[in-house]
Amino acid sequence: MLRQLYSTEGLLEAPVVESDGSVVFSNVTAGGVYRHRDGDTGGVIERRRGIGGLAAHADGGFVMTGRDLRFADGDRQHTLLSIDGASGFNDLTVGGDGSVYVGVLRHHPQRGEPAVPSEVVRIDPAGVVTVTATDIRWPNGLGFAPDDRTLYVSEYAEGRVIAVREGRTRVFATAPRGECDGLAVDVEGGVWVALGSGSAVARFTEDGALDTVIDVPGGFVSSVAFDGDVLYITTAGSLWSARVGVRGRPIPAARVPLP
Repeated sequence: MLRQLYSTEGLLEAPVVESDGSVVFSNVTAGGVYRHRDGDTGGVIERRRGIGGLAAHADGGFVMTGRDLRFADGDRQHTLLSIDGASGFNDLTVGGDGSVYVGVLRHHPQRGEPAVPSEVVRIDPAGVVTVTATDIRWPNGLGFAPDDRTLYVSEYAEGRVIAVREGRTRVFATAPRGECDGLAVDVEGGVWVALGSGSAVARFTEDGALDTVIDVPGGFVSSVAFDGDVLYITTAGSLWSARVGVRGRPIPAARVPLP
């Protein structure tokens, strides 16, 4: 069921599947963004570390997280958003209108600082920034339900997924083990969550019930992304794929304004 596609040193993160089937992902600790296709892997963006979220932009290139929210296309890079008092940005997703939703970090995980309440912000296609959800300790993976109205947010420090709808939040699901890291949503409304140190991926039904657990070798499981019914999984040191029998919800390209 599981197939290892690539291995290296470092923590792989933020998988994005392109229209030609290529898988783009980051290496949080070693730095850089890479593209894998047909058994070959090459660099796309050099050096930048701490990228926990990636999204394709409608004009080409990528929106990526790190110390700031940044657009990159080859050697061209521009800062899109920075927030006073924030240590950086973690994961992100894109809404149906091309708005980018991104989790704000207000502690330094790499220094061992404890997580504190933070927020998810939205940048719309006009460039307006608003707060979507607050009081989330270490916001991580994000993804929309098929109706594009409910936003799921992994609350990493609490090991659970929060559902946000019309400004109200509720606990959607709790990790059976480990933490809740990156996530992806399928067309049936199922939510697939990387379980971090739990070394697995869990699927929760649209009602929040635990449905499936896929054990993944190699330790820490960081994120997931769909290409049809193939689920791509990033871990500490590896990129994996698994055919899971249900199609993923497509993620639109970002349409936030560029400098």
